[in-house]
Amino acid sequence: METAAATAASSRPGPPAATGPGSRVPGPARRAAHRLRERTADLRAPRFDPYWIAGFLFVAFAVLSYSRFRTLSISSWDLGIFEQAVRGYAHFRAPVVDLKGPGTNILGDHFSPVLIVLAPLYRLIPSPVTLLTAQAALFAVSAVPVTRAAARHLGRGPGLALGIAYGMSWGVQKAVDFDFHEIAFALPLIAFSLEAVLRGRWTAAVCWALPLVLVKEDLGVTAAAIGALALIRTRRASPLPIGLVAFGITATAVTLGLIIPGFNGSGSYDYWSKLGGDGGGAPGIPPGTVLHTLLWILLPTTGLLALRSPLLLVALPTLGWRFLSHEPHYWGIDWHYNAVLMPVVFLALVDALAHTRVSPRPWLRAYALHLPTAVLAAALALTTTLPLSRLTEDATYRKPAPVTAAEHLLDKIPDGASVESDIRPLSRLTSRTRVFWMGDTRGIAPDYIAVQLRDGRTPQQALADAAHRHPKSTYVPLGGAADLVVFHRTSAR
Repeated sequence: METAAATAASSRPGPPAATGPGSRVPGPARRAAHRLRERTADLRAPRFDPYWIAGFLFVAFAVLSYSRFRTLSISSWDLGIFEQAVRGYAHFRAPVVDLKGPGTNILGDHFSPVLIVLAPLYRLIPSPVTLLTAQAALFAVSAVPVTRAAARHLGRGPGLALGIAYGMSWGVQKAVDFDFHEIAFALPLIAFSLEAVLRGRWTAAVCWALPLVLVKEDLGVTAAAIGALALIRTRRASPLPIGLVAFGITATAVTLGLIIPGFNGSGSYDYWSKLGGDGGGAPGIPPGTVLHTLLWILLPTTGLLALRSPLLLVALPTLGWRFLSHEPHYWGIDWHYNAVLMPVVFLALVDALAHTRVSPRPWLRAYALHLPTAVLAAALALTTTLPLSRLTEDATYRKPAPVTAAEHLLDKIPDGASVESDIRPLSRLTSRTRVFWMGDTRGIAPDYIAVQLRDGRTPQQALADAAHRHPKSTYVPLGGAADLVVFHRTSAR
């Protein structure tokens, strides 16, 4: 019996024998991790790098934008303006923007019919957050061609470095932080077009550049510059680039000379007064300001090496109208004005690096070898003082009690009412009321007035100002919260 039992016991399977010192049996967790690595191996392939970067950037940009909106940290009226335009398209109406003046068609101010693309999404989700989310997606998608081109020409490591540096570049971050603007559509169009130029795919380059004329009136010249760049790269009179040059210039001329004046009540293009000698005696741009802006555009982003690439030609139209203007806001590095230049300078850097790496000068080859890492380091270092740094702060994710009180106050304004508002409250009202800009109702007495109390103003002073603007109407306080006060029109005098 003992022999049989011993034989049976010895025949039962036991644990695997150790094969060497320190050998251990893989546990269930280790086997599961191994299977997970095998199943996700394709997702870690180099071809997915641009999309992982774009996904990360989308989340970061969307969270940053939403946190600003959630805390009423609105810095301009642009979000309200573009929401009114998209709201008109979404309801099959003209893009009337009452914030620019009652009944103003936005096509008579800036030519941006591309906004109609957002209409179906806005019809489903009528909120300014819809525009902010779309902008975050467009900015993030523009990193795909930049990363892909860098990896194709320079290798995976430099491609990742330049893709992340582009997405975190100061020009893009400042645009994300500036609420919403139509130039969000320009970034991916320019980036995909220049990526195609680098690959010698002229049909794709032209097709990506053509829609720029629908983004903003000045971008037709940028499209023409891309056509001129293609001619330089091909070194022959190719019909596609020539056609793009002609189309871009013609579209800009027709837009500025016919379309915008046709929708504008004055029959002209209002921004001519900010260019050339029509600036009302405004001072010209100081040379030091030009140098300061150009260094910011080229030094931390490209180490000045982009100057070796003809792709910088595409930046000239944007820089040209900005520096010819008498408007100081156009000259500097704030707001959204430099965002469309970021894909240009980064892809110019890719082009320059590809040629500089085979330079006969050893110091230049060494500089090119280390520059992608340096550009990434500069982007990360600058980010500590740029908007994305707020994602590391607890306050970004908290809604202050005064903001909640202000929201409850604005909720008392009924849907469909007419409201005269300044910057801070208007983005909470444009999706459900007719909103006018403070002091520009042109004789219309609004049902409500939403005022932000600044510079020590009191509710009594704000009420007196309202009575002065609308002498034939009587307004009474509806309530106050934080630094906001709302007045309600009770009757006409």
